[in-house]
Amino acid sequence: MDRLLWISMSGAKENFHSLGVRSNNLANANTTGFKADFENSRAMSIFANAYPTRAFAMTERPGYNMEGGARETTGRALDIAIRDADGLLAIESPQGGEAYTRFGSLMLDSEGQLRTSNGHAVLDSDGLPIALPLDLEGLQINRDGVISGRPQGADANVVEEFARLKLVRWGDAQPIEKGYDGLFYGRNGTTLNFDDTVQVDSGMLESSNVNPVEELTNLIRIQRQYDTQVKMMQTASEMDQQQNTLLRYS
Repeated sequence: MDRLLWISMSGAKENFHSLGVRSNNLANANTTGFKADFENSRAMSIFANAYPTRAFAMTERPGYNMEGGARETTGRALDIAIRDADGLLAIESPQGGEAYTRFGSLMLDSEGQLRTSNGHAVLDSDGLPIALPLDLEGLQINRDGVISGRPQGADANVVEEFARLKLVRWGDAQPIEKGYDGLFYGRNGTTLNFDDTVQVDSGMLESSNVNPVEELTNLIRIQRQYDTQVKMMQTASEMDQQQNTLLRYS
């Protein structure tokens, strides 16, 4: 009885957490550059002063799907898609440090600072926020991440380079982890080094790599598991009531 109730209770709790992971993936199916999270559950024994029959389930976040999403042509000069599967764009994190993303929809704010369209300052190859003149004409981002344009009033053949995006490459030497805000960070708070071999395509965006059909299938599977766990708890309660009835008659 103890084992049945404990396992079903902890299983239902972790199924609920798994539903949250899969629901978040599905909600971001149309988010530019989003990378789907994986979820996994496993049984765990209790290493404490407890009955040896007790165990519980634990939901793990074993990683995330870093496969590239489909590319969409926008024709907009400040939209970029990173060509390298292991490449990332450096931005300023909400905490003021350095974070990384595949979200390539960029814009200039009223002060000329280059930001992602969701508000994060974009960093240059030295790790500093990029600021550009507001009167630039023919603004474009080259394949190597260099931002160039023509100052207002300059000759048509005059093109100046103003900054270079900080593009990085993650891997075994520079591991990353995904935060709950959807951004990537260097593991243990490290900062990834600028990599001049990472390339971008201008006028394009990378869509989310979430497979809606797969996520819906997983939601149904986990929901059925949750329902099964709840039924097990109800069965344990009924068995306990019947046991108490038998004890009263004995």
